[in-house]
Amino acid sequence: MTTPQAPSTPDQTWGATPAPDQAPKPGWSPGKKIAAGAVAAVIVAGGGAAVWAASSSAATDSQAGPGGMTGGPGGMPGGGGLGAALHGEYVSSDGNGGYVTKIMQTGEVTELSATSLTAKSDDGFSKTYTITSAQATGLATGDTVTVVATESGTTATATSVTDGESGGPTRTG
Repeated sequence: MTTPQAPSTPDQTWGATPAPDQAPKPGWSPGKKIAAGAVAAVIVAGGGAAVWAASSSAATDSQAGPGGMTGGPGGMPGGGGLGAALHGEYVSSDGNGGYVTKIMQTGEVTELSATSLTAKSDDGFSKTYTITSAQATGLATGDTVTVVATESGTTATATSVTDGESGGPTRTG
């Protein structure tokens, strides 16, 4: 067992005058003060730039994604410009502890029947989706649609078809 030892220097209260035998601790040099100020300015500027970028992205992203919600898949506002995406693939939860691959495409309807829809994006990408007759109702060749579909093998089955780039009626099924 050890015995605690007394400190070798007497305790000093914060802000109290130092004991006569102790020299006062030096303050920050002018160089340290300038450096600290510069670091603080950079942090403030970076934070301001981040806030500006986030608000600017959300404010200019006015196109609607799947389901007519601004931002893209899932309707996340300011989702990195996904509302303006032409087509893409992503993975989401299937609701049962698993995952499912989804496809999103915005394009012009080039072929349409009661059971399938082919959309062609502005960049030339074309895909055919299996749809329900309810999803086909009110659509016509030449319409612009946003399709969200699940993919299994080579078959893409539409889970929603949104009429128009700006989020017209969504047809699920």
